[in-house]
Amino acid sequence: MTATKGLTTDFVPIPLPDYQEYDVAQMRARAQGFYDDIKTRHTVRDFSDRPVPRDIIETCIRAAGTAPNGANHQPWHFSVIGDPAMKKQIRDAAEEEERAFYAGRGGEEWLDALGPLGTDDSKPFLEIAPWLICIFGERKSTSADGKLRKNYYVPESVSIATGFLIAALHHAGLATLTHTPSPMSFLTDICQRPAHNKPYILLVTGYPASDATIPTHATEKKPLSEIATFF
Repeated sequence: MTATKGLTTDFVPIPLPDYQEYDVAQMRARAQGFYDDIKTRHTVRDFSDRPVPRDIIETCIRAAGTAPNGANHQPWHFSVIGDPAMKKQIRDAAEEEERAFYAGRGGEEWLDALGPLGTDDSKPFLEIAPWLICIFGERKSTSADGKLRKNYYVPESVSIATGFLIAALHHAGLATLTHTPSPMSFLTDICQRPAHNKPYILLVTGYPASDATIPTHATEKKPLSEIATFF
């Protein structure tokens, strides 16, 4: 077996180490329990400036790093920003793009779709929330032998890891917001990432403000019959 930096380079199977089987009643209860918890997650735009310990964010990112991904290349990077000056820089750049978007670049159909959410080009949460997590997809990354290699299924892998991260942050008791200014290239520069990194999502996280609200529209979820087909 060849290994560098803790990564194997050859196929070396091992017995499944961690699987825990439950009886059907337990499975049903656990599935229902997870649903009951995750349905209380809401996208929040009103954040408190209360500090959140860094180690909590670190643990949630470790959870995200366990997500399935193409060839186990783990083609993601999480730039975690708590520095007030950087947060202001990100807010300034994001609002510049948002002003152009809401002034017409987004197109009438898209802007109409956003109407029920009550969003606009003002993004104070980018400075107020204690943490911003910029999630990058890596088109290339360093292999176990130190060479730069192509990654596969990058958007899919990053999307799954982001879902894990949102669920982990919610499970820890934090609120989140997925912010996607368009274009997002300024985040590559601010976070000092290489050109082969692409920013996908700016995840805002922290405690919700005491007077936080959500739009009624956000509570309207499609029923199972509309989102799933069983054959």
